[in-house]
Amino acid sequence: MTRVLAPPHEESILRALRINLTAREYDVTTAVDGATGLSAVARDRPDVIILDLGLPDMDGTDVIHGVRGWTSIPIIVLSAWGEEAKKVAALDAGADDYVTKPFGMNELLARLRAAVRRAVPAPDEPVVTTPDFIVDLAAKRVLRTGGEDVRLTPTEWQLLEILVRNSGRLVTQKHLLREVWGPAYETESNYLRVYLAQLRRKLEPQPSQPKYLLTDPGMGYRFCPLPGLSCYPAYRVIRLKQRGRAARRRG
Repeated sequence: MTRVLAPPHEESILRALRINLTAREYDVTTAVDGATGLSAVARDRPDVIILDLGLPDMDGTDVIHGVRGWTSIPIIVLSAWGEEAKKVAALDAGADDYVTKPFGMNELLARLRAAVRRAVPAPDEPVVTTPDFIVDLAAKRVLRTGGEDVRLTPTEWQLLEILVRNSGRLVTQKHLLREVWGPAYETESNYLRVYLAQLRRKLEPQPSQPKYLLTDPGMGYRFCPLPGLSCYPAYRVIRLKQRGRAARRRG
């Protein structure tokens, strides 16, 4: 049984979480505040944490920092519309994903299942295979499915490696810039646009319509090894479906 820890939320949200998760045979534990939640993490070792950033005793990012100091338990953040800066701070602190309130329970459950799947221990140096290319993290090389080498610059490889090691997760612009270029470059988002465009030209079958190296506008990037809507944040899934319906109507 998957153990879920839900530090304090609005009463209506907490009730909905408890009812829906328990009905699906999740073991749900709640906490009255951030400090109690941190104690529960150490005591109960949950499989995933659903964290609201609005805690009564501390900032939600402080809880994330406290958890990330010793464990990689997946953390899904709940945040309100218009709190992009808080979401970015939470992701930079170590959160794995976010859901924007108000949210659909099916969306949250899908993201919870995905977070738990990604948390399954993997080899230290995996080989990641996509339908069009293979990324060998141990050998630090990329091969097309036919065996041809894809030549990447050291900077291109660094960016790709970070994204691949976080497959399916949103990696923020600030995190990428800090890891590849250093703390002094955290606001130089134009660097990312240039290098992601180069990576897409080398790896994507249609660089103008990427399916592996995805952009979350204003937030960051995701690597999706198996193209599909599951790698997109919920609002993009909705937009893509709306575009598809509009295209079918025009046709």
